[in-house]
Amino acid sequence: MHPTSMTDDQRTRRAVQARGATERLSTHDIVGVAVTWVDNSGLTRVKTVPPARLEHAAVWGIGASPVFDAFLLDDSIMSGRHAGSPVGDLRLHPDLDKTVVLAAQPGWAWAPADRYTQDGDVHPQCARSFLQRMTDGLRADGFTALTALEVEWTVGREGGDDFVPACTGPAYGMTRVIELSDYARDLLSALAIQGVQVDQFHPEYGAGQLELSVAAQDPVSAADTNVLVRQTIRAVGMRHQLRTSFSPKVLPDGVGNGGHVHLSLSEDGTNQMGGGDRPGGLRATGASFVAGILARLPGLLAIGAPSAASYLRLVPSHWAGAFGCWGVENRETAIRLIPGSAGSREWSANVEVKCVDTAANPYLLIGALLAAGRAGMAEGTALPDPIEVDPAGMSDQERSARGVVELPGDLESAAAALEADPVLTEALGLELSATIADLRRAEAVLTAQLSPAAITDLARWKY
Repeated sequence: MHPTSMTDDQRTRRAVQARGATERLSTHDIVGVAVTWVDNSGLTRVKTVPPARLEHAAVWGIGASPVFDAFLLDDSIMSGRHAGSPVGDLRLHPDLDKTVVLAAQPGWAWAPADRYTQDGDVHPQCARSFLQRMTDGLRADGFTALTALEVEWTVGREGGDDFVPACTGPAYGMTRVIELSDYARDLLSALAIQGVQVDQFHPEYGAGQLELSVAAQDPVSAADTNVLVRQTIRAVGMRHQLRTSFSPKVLPDGVGNGGHVHLSLSEDGTNQMGGGDRPGGLRATGASFVAGILARLPGLLAIGAPSAASYLRLVPSHWAGAFGCWGVENRETAIRLIPGSAGSREWSANVEVKCVDTAANPYLLIGALLAAGRAGMAEGTALPDPIEVDPAGMSDQERSARGVVELPGDLESAAAALEADPVLTEALGLELSATIADLRRAEAVLTAQLSPAAITDLARWKY
């Protein structure tokens, strides 16, 4: 179980771990360890320590203001109900078990952080600790989850803030791989050196767009890997004079970058997403887990689609999952069941949540999905019949009869849905849920008078 406070025994163990980590880093000529956390707007923030200070950082933490909980994507600071004050301080404690030597940044290492108060308690708005708590709760119920996040991004040429695609080949075309061959080679090599298991890499649909999938892991490791992969992509790109954007919308008329989440659930080693007698091969428990997520998609969007740019991407008939429904291998439903190939379904089946994007904090997103699925199991929520067509092509009457709803189309609607969802607000806690809602409304105000092109420009190089 993840500790809720820093004990003397834990500090002692961290000191021993730090000495071992420092010794390992000394063989790589490391001069700085980047200790990161992801804020409530989905941006990765950092404090750096030299290896000589790693033990002190592990035991006593690195000072960081709680005001980062209230940062917007333009680095303005919101004055919220529980965040935004200049008063107070926190401590970042690097997870030394996750320390990685960065292959694309010679002399640098990386570690994700948990955030604690100065009194040694877990900070109520620590996203990584929230995910660990949700994972522990699921395990206490007798279940384990495996998770992976797809990474979509676009690569552009250096030379200005406008986006100029770094490749011109067709969507999904081998031409793009040839154009970016050296870049792709260095990226895959760096990830392999860092211990990231890449399942596949390919060009995507949008201009200059690529996608990379990694192996499924436990939820916290999956979120850590997502942070590591994205920073590695950016670092390799810079070494090739390329600019990287993970923004949900890079061009106002483009398709945007999704951040699809894959989930499977097991009980006593049995995958609940395959080998059952429910539609698509779901087992009864897996169906309730999926139903719990489906029922809470409106509120989940405040976490998984956290930017005004997210709602430029989340439109019907663009494979973004703009309707609250599920289907078997249906890429227009918000939740897609992937049964897998014949012969592998009992162990490979998983669900893909498609309506979320790469602006999301991966720790908050996976944690909220687990909370929603866990509630579905506890309540025995019934899963409606799958949708076999593009829901945009159904009439309003057909969608209503089959329980298909259009998901929130803006930040204010998503924030209101989050606040109205007792499962999500209780899981997140009062401070974190309120701050997320406050931030979404603050960004809605920030972008209220902006055109889609201006919103795209604002978000393009922030994510």
